Amino acid sequence: MTEGFRYARRVHFHETDLAGVVHFSCFFRYMEEAEHALWRAAGMSIDRAGAEVGWPRVATTFDFRSPLRFDDEFEIVVRVAKVTKSTVQYEFTFSREETDIGSGTLTAACASRSNGQMRAIPVPADVIDRLRTASHQIG
Repeated sequence: MTEGFRYARRVHFHETDLAGVVHFSCFFRYMEEAEHALWRAAGMSIDRAGAEVGWPRVATTFDFRSPLRFDDEFEIVVRVAKVTKSTVQYEFTFSREETDIGSGTLTAACASRSNGQMRAIPVPADVIDRLRTASHQIG
């Protein structure tokens, strides 16, 4: 069993293609949903009106192992995998009961939004501490 923050979801009909399988692009949305749920569990919001700091995505991956179909219930486990001076990388593991659906990563940069421009800034230590606590990460 993978340690981390758990996010449960059900596949909606509009997320499937003509074969009844979840369209590949939905997995990236699912990862972002799970990331936002982790932030809420940590007592924070990844964005709010007028915020001076933003978290643009700079990289993402997904490896498929088994399909999801309409009305499948599945779980995403999120954990903070790597932190650099100005980025946070999350790892995601998808499963349906005992079936391994796939795994992915998402890297977000911490950026200042001042003067209508974005520039990388250091990730606040308290943000990482809170995310790790919410996802039961140690160290």
